[in-house]
Amino acid sequence: MKRTTLFLYLLLTVIFSFERSFSQITIEAGDPPNNTDIPDFYKSKLADIEEEVNNIKIGEVKVITTSPGGLPVYAVYYGEKEDFSPQANYNSAVAALNPAFYAKKDSSSKPVIFFIGPVHGQEVEGIVGLVNLIHIAETGKDFRGQEWASIKNKIDKCRIIIIPCGNPDGRKRCPYDSFVGLPSKIMTKYGQGTRKDGSSWGWPQAKSLHPMKGNVGILGAYFNDDGINMMHDDFFAPMANETKAILDIARFEAPDMTVSLHSYGNPPRIIPANYVPWFMKKHVNKLTRRVNLRYEKANLAYVPFDWISEPSIEDEKFPPHTSFNLISALHHVSGTMAFTFECSHGTVTETIPEPFVTYGNILDIQLNLYEEMLDYLLENRLYWE
Repeated sequence: MKRTTLFLYLLLTVIFSFERSFSQITIEAGDPPNNTDIPDFYKSKLADIEEEVNNIKIGEVKVITTSPGGLPVYAVYYGEKEDFSPQANYNSAVAALNPAFYAKKDSSSKPVIFFIGPVHGQEVEGIVGLVNLIHIAETGKDFRGQEWASIKNKIDKCRIIIIPCGNPDGRKRCPYDSFVGLPSKIMTKYGQGTRKDGSSWGWPQAKSLHPMKGNVGILGAYFNDDGINMMHDDFFAPMANETKAILDIARFEAPDMTVSLHSYGNPPRIIPANYVPWFMKKHVNKLTRRVNLRYEKANLAYVPFDWISEPSIEDEKFPPHTSFNLISALHHVSGTMAFTFECSHGTVTETIPEPFVTYGNILDIQLNLYEEMLDYLLENRLYWE
């Protein structure tokens, strides 16, 4: 390489690094510091993911894409990929009146479950759960040393795909490793970002500017370094490589069930997709009740059962207020039973002065969800023959 060319390459590298480092966030003066009581089993950092994937011996690790900030997006695979003899994409197969033209699934094939770690970088609880799930798949134990032979045995009966973090850019920018006991407004500030005048974008206004560029003070961890919120990408022409990689996995693997892991300020619950068939909404509703009952029996936080309403045909008025988001898109590329799961951050407000959850509760909420998903799929699989 000539000296001039080398100089220009190094100069561009420095400029690129500066531009990327400009987006890094530090905790502003007056805001509470990062929690100092976080236990070792609470694996919420990108470094925790890196360490775990580097120690995998049973599963298979792939880098499925690179984020705009230059970070790897990992997927971990357990169980052999089976040949479903595809001869059409999912929607074409459905139009031909049989999804088996896309994927032949019968009792001889293993169920497939797809776990998508947080696409919103401040929602670290899903990372905690999935890093521990990988450890269980490898060792039979979580990072507390607790045995989960039941989960490991069920994983061995399935094809499992785990993306520990769907948005490493956002996770890297988030200066907090947990929000347990911290004010909700702090999570909102660093999660959904601020305008240049310091005012919070908040929900749902954080979705009103997309990509999140221009009037941005703090670029919230909701977004990758290009300002894309993967939950609301343009799914017919994805703007983010992360979105495309997630959809590509769903299209190739034909998962029976898919969860996108999120977090919020309330007790944990499943959120169904809007634009999916009626029978799929009924299945998600049944799983939701099972998960909620499991939490009640385990003395974990759960929502009132009257929050879990039966699917209904909404009388939508103009303008529409329900979106075709990543969950709907996942179904329509693969036929998967897809849903969002909202874990509790453990944040506090004036009306919620004490967290719903502890660090141990958060891990148990995640792992109990995963086991109930495995149970449901092994008991209620939909065959395409």
